[in-house]
Amino acid sequence: MSKKLLLKDAHIEGIRYLETYRKQGGYTAAEKALKMTPDEILEEVKASGLRGRGGAGFPTGMKWSFLAKPEGVPRHLVVNADESEPGTFKDRYLMEFLPHLLIEGMLISSYCLGSNVSYIYIRGEYSWIPDILEEAIEEAKAAGYLGKNILGTGFDCEIYVQRGGGAYICGEETALLESLEGKRGNPRLKPPFPAVKGLWERPTVVNNVESIAAIVPIIDITGAEYAKIGVGKSTGTKLISACGNINKPGVYEIDMTITVEEFIYSDEYCGGIPNGKKLKACIPGGSSVPIVPANLLLKTVNGEPRYMNYESLADGGFATGTMMGSGGFIVLDEDQCIVEHTMTLARFYHHESCGQCTPCREGTGWMHKILKKIEKGEGKMEDIDLLWDIQRKIEGNTICPLGDAAAWPVAAAIRHFRDEFEWHVKNPELCQTQNYGLAHYADPIPTLESNA
Repeated sequence: MSKKLLLKDAHIEGIRYLETYRKQGGYTAAEKALKMTPDEILEEVKASGLRGRGGAGFPTGMKWSFLAKPEGVPRHLVVNADESEPGTFKDRYLMEFLPHLLIEGMLISSYCLGSNVSYIYIRGEYSWIPDILEEAIEEAKAAGYLGKNILGTGFDCEIYVQRGGGAYICGEETALLESLEGKRGNPRLKPPFPAVKGLWERPTVVNNVESIAAIVPIIDITGAEYAKIGVGKSTGTKLISACGNINKPGVYEIDMTITVEEFIYSDEYCGGIPNGKKLKACIPGGSSVPIVPANLLLKTVNGEPRYMNYESLADGGFATGTMMGSGGFIVLDEDQCIVEHTMTLARFYHHESCGQCTPCREGTGWMHKILKKIEKGEGKMEDIDLLWDIQRKIEGNTICPLGDAAAWPVAAAIRHFRDEFEWHVKNPELCQTQNYGLAHYADPIPTLESNA
């Protein structure tokens, strides 16, 4: 059984309310932290090896250490709850069922960072969750865990919930800050970075919901003990949003020492693929990370088992690997059409582009248009090469990573499934009534030993 730190009490009835949360040891980590100095808390976070759980995987302690501290200038913590990445819903689960875990993590983090006013920016589609969060905030405030002079320490902290307008682009931290200030959610040029000039040009740290929730067990068990969980630089536990062609979709907490094969097929996690179907491909980190065929998902190109952690999933780079990303784990079985799925993702990124950068604004729409032609059986062979050229000219040429997020799925689909795209072009009528199937995507990858 995987060790649980964040979801250990999720099954307890009434855990979203303060009384029950306190009975399970809630806010003891905050009480402990408020007796420490901010620098001591920062050292614990650094020692834990916690990496940002929103997708980038940047070390949290290092990010916090970059925060500027000019005298007399307020600082802010902003929690990024704009969970808009297709296939990702773990933060929703935390906020809906364990709101006090997030609030406790915010209290500790705000104290460490010197933020007296902190914010939760939540995606507009999570319309029912702000009420849950605001109720929990009021409970915490009434109990003395928020507000003025918290637990007699002299530290003041207020937390506010801000509803977004439903824009994917506001998941990018600078676009989020623009929106929080009441402006159009367009990404900012960097530098300056938010740690120097963020919300209202004040030093700001923006972290994902899961990242902030993880601060609670780090303080509770110490950073050193947290770092012992997992493997290498993939320390602690990770929440995975599992969906697609699996028997048991849901949110799972893993310690990143299990293999991808175990995660998909074991009864403890996804429970295998329905109806005895075979695995064709997987998008393991949310829609923006590269899709990989079954034979590169379960094993690396060197024939070693692929593990559910940052390093193992990235083994081989984009040529043969992928990314942990946000942990949005989307499984596709043998009946799925890669062209159709790629077109759906391209349509999403075209719709969500803020339009500020020409390569993204024009390129995402162009890719969607071409993919739609191919999927309908109206494509030409040269369209595949054109798609490759367009994504290559989007990647790395935009202010924010949305351009990369739009380009990577198309690039990976062509890289690994080009024969399926070609089949759509060669069989314009047949592709409307049946799918390409499994082909060779589950065949063993030739290794150096097998070629010897």
